[in-house]
Amino acid sequence: MLDYYTRLKRQYWCDIEQVLIFLQATSSEIVFNTQYVDRKTRHEYRVIRLWEEDPTPLLANPALLPLATLARTDSPQDLLEQVAAAVDMIEERDERQNISACVQVLAGLRFPKNLITQLFREEVMQESVIYQDILQKGLQQGEQRGLQKGEVAVILRLLIRRFGAIEPEIEQQIQTLSITQLDELAEALLDFSSQSDLVNYLVNISPAQPNQ
Repeated sequence: MLDYYTRLKRQYWCDIEQVLIFLQATSSEIVFNTQYVDRKTRHEYRVIRLWEEDPTPLLANPALLPLATLARTDSPQDLLEQVAAAVDMIEERDERQNISACVQVLAGLRFPKNLITQLFREEVMQESVIYQDILQKGLQQGEQRGLQKGEVAVILRLLIRRFGAIEPEIEQQIQTLSITQLDELAEALLDFSSQSDLVNYLVNISPAQPNQ
């Protein structure tokens, strides 16, 4: 929180109000910390634990309906039904679809899937641009993982044919490489004369970066 504060202040030099929101109920000590202290440094920030918050103001604002599903209540199912009713009252179609999708995503942290699908129509969520974006990113990640897995298999087969059995530690490191790094390895291995060349090559490359 201190790091975020100093970065924002340095870049924009504006007033900053920091609020840290915890979504799921927990007894972890971190959710009760409201300041960072280190010798002569003390940085304070506000903490909101959603499971302690009154749902009334959240239910009154369509944009806050997703958060309302995680608010304080003695009857969670009644609260979710109230949220569903509030979503149905949103007149603008695109807004209703997007808020419904957000509600269902956050509600999944607290409620079983069958109850959520019972109260919210699945087709409404599927038409949401937010849901479609999440789905598209998931498909892209799945395609990337599939392509990466296929390249790993080919490279391991080539290495085994050239050098025999590969040490498990080396195989594990190869499986963590990005697609770009695997392409580069596929070219480099043509010049390897022994498994030690492979080991030296892996030592000198950087760890895989996300989304490569």
